[in-house]
Amino acid sequence: MQAYLLDFANFMLRWLHVIAAIAWIGESIYFVMLDNGLRTPKAAEDRDKGVFGEMWAVHGGGFYHNQKYATAPAKLPEDLHWSFWKAYTTWLSGFALFILLYMANPSFYLVNPNSSWEWAANMSGWQANVVALLFLLGGWVVYNELCKRISPNMTRDGVLSLAVAVMMVVVSYLSIQIFSGRAAFLLTGAVMATAMSANVFFWIIPGQRRMVKAMKAGEAPNPLDGKRGKQRSVHNTYFTLPVVLLMISNHYSFAYSHEYAWVIMSLFIFGGALIRQFFVLMHSGRIQPAYPVAGTALIAVALWIAAPAVSAPVGERDTAGAGPNLEEVHAIVETRCVACHSRQPTQPGFNAPPAGVAYDTPEQTASQRSQIQQVVGSGYMPLGNMTGMTDEEREAIAAWSD
Repeated sequence: MQAYLLDFANFMLRWLHVIAAIAWIGESIYFVMLDNGLRTPKAAEDRDKGVFGEMWAVHGGGFYHNQKYATAPAKLPEDLHWSFWKAYTTWLSGFALFILLYMANPSFYLVNPNSSWEWAANMSGWQANVVALLFLLGGWVVYNELCKRISPNMTRDGVLSLAVAVMMVVVSYLSIQIFSGRAAFLLTGAVMATAMSANVFFWIIPGQRRMVKAMKAGEAPNPLDGKRGKQRSVHNTYFTLPVVLLMISNHYSFAYSHEYAWVIMSLFIFGGALIRQFFVLMHSGRIQPAYPVAGTALIAVALWIAAPAVSAPVGERDTAGAGPNLEEVHAIVETRCVACHSRQPTQPGFNAPPAGVAYDTPEQTASQRSQIQQVVGSGYMPLGNMTGMTDEEREAIAAWSD
């Protein structure tokens, strides 16, 4: 019953997290589109009132007229719309999910027993939890300091973008070295998501509040508040697609169990950012197909790197050195894997087989041959090697032929 209740809580938190993320990202994408799609007002009276740009749109059977003021309008309404709770709800629900699944079982989900760094491979559960929290906090601190030191007045944003790109490569590499593959992808995405939400909490909203306060007092707002908010908002929009990809990566072991998983992750991040750039420019009327082509090319490189080695056809193999048959492999799987991967798991904390994959019968094992060889060969499974799979058993699974 306890495992069932935890699964149900996980289910509901995921639902909340996805709803909040859709609302936040959707609103963010809309405002980027609106901001880049503004045109100079045609009416002289609008320009005289300080209207910087406008957009006419039709949606849902109605017509909309959006206007953006360069400075302060003559009067601010009391019911001014603010955009922040969606960002906070997304981060809080995501962090709650991280606690419920990863931090509640750190020895399974966080520790990387195959790390080449001895201290990382030998971390206890509570140590892994502390390191994961420091990883998230450190990511935000480094990113924030880069923004403040490289482009404090928003005049060197190109250099800042390069610095943030290098930072994300470093984050990808460190996460793979320190944590298990699935957790590494998630935590890299969480570093970006934390920066996005923290941008809203520490910079965008406080700056907007100062601007509104100044306007209501009849004072000129500090232009740096608007520029800084725009800078962080632009960063958020380029983080969006990579974050979404990393958050849905947990069932795709070909990426996070690979020897060069950090390279694959970096390619996904840059590919997503380039594709997002295409849409940002498109909203301003500039069609630049080079960006999605370059983004797709990076993803294709990731596909090539992650591809498994092609084995020789059965007829061309040396039968004298043939690997174990299905029955022998299934015996290993029954001993080392079925505690979790069964329709009725016996491992505490599992109410159902992870990802719905069960190995109760030889036929089920055979249907997952390539996936089993990949995650077992990389050392990712069994999680934390909690069932004590030996090197000889891993070699036997790797040699398993069709």
